[in-house]
Formats: sequence, C-alpha cells, structure tokens
Amino acid sequence: MMSQINDYLTGRNIFRLSALLCIVFLLNPIQFKKQQSPLDIDDNGVGGGVLFEEEFSDAHSDSESGEDASISLSHESILLESDDFSKNRTLLYNSHIMKSGDNVSTLAINFGLNQDSIISINKVANSRLLQVGRVLRIPNQDGVLHTVKNGESLDSIAGRYKVDKEAVQTVNELFSEKVVAGTDLFIPGAKLDWTMLQEINGDLFVWPVSGAITSFYGYRRSPFSGRRQFHNGIDIRGKTGTPVRAAMAGRVSAVGWDNVFGNYVIINHHSGYRTLYGHLSAIRTRTGAYVIQGERVGDVGSTGLSTGPHLHFTVFKNGATVNPRALMR
Repeated sequence: MMSQINDYLTGRNIFRLSALLCIVFLLNPIQFKKQQSPLDIDDNGVGGGVLFEEEFSDAHSDSESGEDASISLSHESILLESDDFSKNRTLLYNSHIMKSGDNVSTLAINFGLNQDSIISINKVANSRLLQVGRVLRIPNQDGVLHTVKNGESLDSIAGRYKVDKEAVQTVNELFSEKVVAGTDLFIPGAKLDWTMLQEINGDLFVWPVSGAITSFYGYRRSPFSGRRQFHNGIDIRGKTGTPVRAAMAGRVSAVGWDNVFGNYVIINHHSGYRTLYGHLSAIRTRTGAYVIQGERVGDVGSTGLSTGPHLHFTVFKNGATVNPRALMR
C-alpha cells in the first residue's frame, strides 16, 4: 500500500515538473532555441525569401569536409529558368473591335506584338483604311501567315522563313509534315517583307512636292473635253520652279518631252515600282543617274497639256498604275 502511494506521488511530481518546464519554455523560448540571423538572397532568387546564416555556413563546411551537405545552392537553382518562356506555343487568338483612334501601330504596342503580326493575321491590304467596328484577330505571339503553294513542303517553308520546322508544326498543331496547297500556316517569329509592310502602311513614298491635290487618281471629268476619263495619277498644286523630288530611291530610266506630260522624268525603283513626274518646267537629272529619296529631279511647271502649274505624279507597279496616295507618307 505504501509503495503504491509513493509511486502515485512520484508520478504527480514528474507531471508537475513537466508542466512547469512547458510554461517556462512558452514564456521565454529564446533560451531553448539558438538565434539564427537571416542571410539575404539575391533578387534573382525565386519568390524572394531568406536562408539562415547558420544553415548556410554548416552546409558550406560540410561540403568542404567531404560530407553530404544538407543544403546545396547553385546558380541554376536560384535563377528563374527562362526556357519555359521560349518554348513553342500553340497559336491562340483574342479579338479586338476597332475603336476611334485605333491604328495598327498603337494596337501592336498595346498587345506586345509587331505590326507585321496584326497585319498578316487579319490580311490587311491598307492599314489606313481600317474602319471603326472591324473585328481583328490578335495572336498570342509574333509571326505571319503563309499560304501554302503547290510544290511547297514544310521543310521548304521553314527554310524560306529561317525558322525551325518543329516550331511551325507545334503552333499549327500539325500531326505530320504533310501540308496542303491553299491552306494558311502561321510562321512563328517571321516578318513581312519590308517593301510589303511599307506598302500596307502607306509609307513607301515621300511626297515629291508639297501642296494640295487638285485631281485624284481614278475617273474624272476631263478639264479639256468634259468627258469622263481615267486619271492615272494625282495632280499636286505648286508654284512654277518649286523643286520636285524623287519619291523613292531609284535609277532614272527616261527623261524628255511628251505632248501630254510635257517635260517628264521616269524613275525605276525596286519591287517592280516606277514613278513618272510630269509637266515640269525644268529637268534636273539625266537618264541612267541613280537618285536617292528626296533628291531634286525637276521643277514644277505647266508644260504639255496643262491648265496651270502643278505636278502630275504617276506610280506604276509591275507595269500597271496604282493609286499613289495609298503609298505616300
């Protein structure tokens, strides 16, 4: 009986001592835990955070002694891996409704794309003619559309744009290398030809002379006969003797006199373009000369069939006339 009482008292004492120690630990834990000073990590660390100096130094010393380190730090483990962001992605689209003030340039900036991507995806022929309310497709990455032609293969298309064939397959979700003529493929990272982009944005030519357009390209009533006729260029008002400048760099192919255009200059340009400058009072260049954009080639006049001093300006593309105004800055 006395033995049982002693065991009971001893148990109660042990319990009380344990409870007292717990209370002391809760009130003053610093006595039972060694202080650890944080060691700041470089901003490159994923998600920020800190390492403790003690743990870092222990791991370092263990590593030097040949023992397994409990913590191993490497540049690769700290830096955010960028590979995931450069991997090929499946092509996805958002939609955007054109609002007042929108243009291709601002849309490209707002969506983090280049102009080529928006123009090509939406098959824009003239960016200046985009109208409010038109719905545009906005891709999730840069690139252009390519319409597959007869005889083309995935290899030849990738080679033309200097992109990886696998990238083309991934973004277009192609399950084989077979491509069908007439279908559109998105070429990631590709851009439009410089000349084509300038054409679409109307930035290919500079104005050959400053002034108001007195007669536009297209059908009009002839100022001489009164009959409806096609005007193959634009007439720009100017004072006699005002310098006329090359709208784009090129080589002068002809200069001379014509009963309709009077004194004229014709310049051949790249990409099948040719320009004619008519009714000049004076010619300031010669056949075979290479002229840079903006170089003086003649003076405004009223020679030939003319109602007054002005410049007649015609643009040819592969032999056919096109509207100059759509190509001028």
